Amino acid sequence: MRARNVVVVLAVAAIVAAVVAWFVAVPGSGAPSSRSAAGAPGASASAGQPNTASSAPVAPVSRGATRSPEAAAASGHGDPFGTAAASYLSTRTGTVLAAVYDVRTGQTWRLGQGRPQAEASVVKLDVLETLLAERGRGGGLPASDQSLASQMIEESDNTAATSLWYEVGGAARIRLFNTEAGLTQTTPSPCVVCAGFSWPGWGLSTTTPADQIALLRRLITPSSLLTDTERDYALSLLENVTPSQRWGVSGGVPAQVTVALKNGWLPLAGVDSDWQINSVGWISGGGRNYLMAVLTTGNPTEQYGIDTIDQLSAMVWQDMD
Repeated sequence: MRARNVVVVLAVAAIVAAVVAWFVAVPGSGAPSSRSAAGAPGASASAGQPNTASSAPVAPVSRGATRSPEAAAASGHGDPFGTAAASYLSTRTGTVLAAVYDVRTGQTWRLGQGRPQAEASVVKLDVLETLLAERGRGGGLPASDQSLASQMIEESDNTAATSLWYEVGGAARIRLFNTEAGLTQTTPSPCVVCAGFSWPGWGLSTTTPADQIALLRRLITPSSLLTDTERDYALSLLENVTPSQRWGVSGGVPAQVTVALKNGWLPLAGVDSDWQINSVGWISGGGRNYLMAVLTTGNPTEQYGIDTIDQLSAMVWQDMD
């Protein structure tokens, strides 16, 4: 009796062993296979280990897209317009609008809300890019245009700017270029000689910091609008602005860092009141690479607006590290 029981037990054991062997041998039978455990497509990687099975490329960050605070925190970079900047600006007179674009990550930060502001001489950058898009093809600008462009950007000469404004086709042609460049809130002035205004009317063109960032990106990013040679030429002018005008987005930036900028200053009411002070540019070096645009209006004096942008720019430089 005992011998027969032993035989039965051995037979059952043999059957169980055969079933187990079949499950192990047949993929998809319900038992985990060694292929899945090793990281087959669709399998999760082990905790703490990278999943190297997938070869799909990671999608790059869309340039110019504003990322959420959560995304910014995940990238390890905080808002350069933080509490310190907000606290400082709360003590200043006037309205400040600003934007910063991190070239390395594609992050954009914006400061302030309000209507588009007068461009003042910052509009000269728009004139330059329109000029290059129209006349720079096939060997660059003629010598006469190069001379005017140099005066307009490096010295902020108004007479040269007026000449080139007319040459490129005025407001209508600049508006067309802006559309092609992705500017959506910039309006070129309809007049150069404007009733009741003693300064060149092109300074009354209006814009936003976001549009100025879009315009600056055309100088550092290859596109069909401007050739590499044209972009390099424009940046060389912006990098060689006369020393007395190298304030604004260069505030707090070490001397060895590359700064390509254009500033604007304009009394909107009377000879010396309600100053519009603007600064836009590219800062590259010292572990940083970003674009910045600041528009300020309602400044009691020219120097007051310059000081505001200088201090804000110094804060951004520190926080962009």
